[in-house]
Amino acid sequence: MRTQGMDALFSPKSVAIIGASGDPKRIGGRPVDYLKRYGFGGPIYPINPKRDVVQGLKAYPSIGAVDGFVDLAIIAMPAPLAVQAVRDCAAKGVRGVVVFSSGFAEMDADGEALQAQMVAIAQEAGMRIVGPNCLGIANVRENLFATFTTGVEQALPSVGGVSIVSQSGAFGAFCLQLAVNRGIGINLWSTTGNSCDVDFADSLAYCAEDPNTKVIMGYLEGATDRGRFLDALSLARDRGKPVVMMKVGRSEVGADAAQSHTASLAGSDAIYDAALRQYGVYRAQSVDDMLDATYACAAGGSFMNSDRLGLVTVSGGVGVLMADEAEVQGLDVAALPESSQAKLKEALPFAGVRNPVDVTAQMVNQIDLLELNMDVLFGEGDYDAAIIFMSGVGLIKSLNDQIRPILKKIRAKYPGRPMIFCSLTSPEERQLYEESGFLVFDEPTRAVRALAALRFFSEAFKRHKAADPLPEIGVIPELPPAMVNEIEAKEILAKTGLGIVREVLAKTPDEAADAAQDIGFPIVVKIASPDILHKSDIGGVVLNLTSKEAVHEAAQSVLTNAASAMPDAKIDGIVVAEQAAPGLEAIVGVTRDALFGPVVMFGLGGVLVEALEDVSFRIAPFGPAEAHLMIEEIHGKKLLGAFRGAAARDVDAIADALSRLSVFAAAHPETLESIDVNPLIVGEVGKGVVAADAVIIPVEK
Repeated sequence: MRTQGMDALFSPKSVAIIGASGDPKRIGGRPVDYLKRYGFGGPIYPINPKRDVVQGLKAYPSIGAVDGFVDLAIIAMPAPLAVQAVRDCAAKGVRGVVVFSSGFAEMDADGEALQAQMVAIAQEAGMRIVGPNCLGIANVRENLFATFTTGVEQALPSVGGVSIVSQSGAFGAFCLQLAVNRGIGINLWSTTGNSCDVDFADSLAYCAEDPNTKVIMGYLEGATDRGRFLDALSLARDRGKPVVMMKVGRSEVGADAAQSHTASLAGSDAIYDAALRQYGVYRAQSVDDMLDATYACAAGGSFMNSDRLGLVTVSGGVGVLMADEAEVQGLDVAALPESSQAKLKEALPFAGVRNPVDVTAQMVNQIDLLELNMDVLFGEGDYDAAIIFMSGVGLIKSLNDQIRPILKKIRAKYPGRPMIFCSLTSPEERQLYEESGFLVFDEPTRAVRALAALRFFSEAFKRHKAADPLPEIGVIPELPPAMVNEIEAKEILAKTGLGIVREVLAKTPDEAADAAQDIGFPIVVKIASPDILHKSDIGGVVLNLTSKEAVHEAAQSVLTNAASAMPDAKIDGIVVAEQAAPGLEAIVGVTRDALFGPVVMFGLGGVLVEALEDVSFRIAPFGPAEAHLMIEEIHGKKLLGAFRGAAARDVDAIADALSRLSVFAAAHPETLESIDVNPLIVGEVGKGVVAADAVIIPVEK
């Protein structure tokens, strides 16, 4: 972790503003105004050689002229002058600086050189830098607003447990304003800009360590360091702090824009997606989703510890709408027990009582029905969360005054279960419901998705606490220095515990025929070459051979086809292998991601996997439990169960193979380019898996 020295940034005892302006609307004037107006508790030192006074405060011609100690300096000057300002701060003994200035690495090579100078100065002095090209930072609890955003000019965020980390200054300011509008209490706020020193991972780790931060909301374009990024996510998860993240760059255009915007690497989105899931991060699909999940985690105080959801509604149509969304989100709108349905039916004969419980508009006439419904729902239905949809009732104060006491009683009777009051409300009524322990939403499907986020974190934290040891392989096999043929590749993987078929390497068709006789039929014949990766594409594979004569003919055929299709390929001979028992074809593999290093892939379909693109990823290494979750993400996972007369497949064996492959890959992070086991033949339950073909590609030297 690189959080050392960051207290000077987020909890300084004094602040200097270099480039301070007397105009509170200018970039160099806003932080002076905010620090004064909002009551920062320490000395404020405006630095401006042309003024004696700035916004009513004594000004200084240079940072060196300040007669007191300076913890934090804010730099609002053009890039070349900003570098000199950093040098002056280092000489003064300033512990942290925030650099607003642009014109550095995000621009061109000259800017990158200037940024490198600034970093070297700070490192030598042991000084931490946020920026450059950033919008600044804030600690709401300590009235520190080291920023020039207009987002805090009109209304300050309330103090709370949410900390925001954003690579983009403008987006970070946007999130801050949204939080203010939503009434979400904020603790720390950090925009990292070019991240020349303090980057996204450092800020996230600092928030994870901070005792006043309960939830972390992040905007990420691209991480800069695998280890620190994953360590920061691990730290937040270890401490039970939900991380809700907007990771942009899903599309090729978006990824290119992210890279040019912050001079950072966006990486493969599918791999980012897998990494975030693996480390318990909720990846928001929209700004609304991000705010809703953050609000639910911060305001609710409880996660959803099972997937059972109860719905009470004054509108049957909205009940169906919520149930549909719950199914999409993986929540279970299970029916109430028959006895409970009968009890509700007796109280309100024309109600729909299965779940969703449709109490109709009669609820307005019989408010006491709400207590009965909620008592039955939680007391007899064994639901872990509930949504009460009341349409526009929340706008009517007289009805709210009757409903709230009932809901407060229910809240007290069933603690620890998330409950949402879903209705149009005034800000005042909303606050009262929230003070009663309810989350408040006005749109029902957003309410459902917020509960799904709470369910996600419950599962993520529970999974993290469960044991998932890496498989023991013993001595990790060495990686070959260059490409090897299929037989050699499978021999290496077999040492990790991966199942392979019996096979030999023959030099001639005659040797192939004799070898087939020894192995036993049926036989598969393949060309053996480190240069031919897709053998079936060139007629280099023949299956279902049942005689020596057929093997001899097939061996000659694959040699001829290889010579014709790839005359320059190195040919090691002919693979003669027993044909694996029939099974479901899968693919497992490893790829080396530019950021995350070795990443393991799983998919179904053998040669069809490229067309289907139905694959999942995990960062290596991981244990069998994580591998099972990886398998569950495949859309075609039904094929692994008993399906259309076919027997269920050995999913445990797949998980074991994936985790073993992950350990092998993690042992060679710099030298392994990729592994491709395709197809992996998956037998019935208890019959294991067999690698029918394998390719290992080392990194080119």
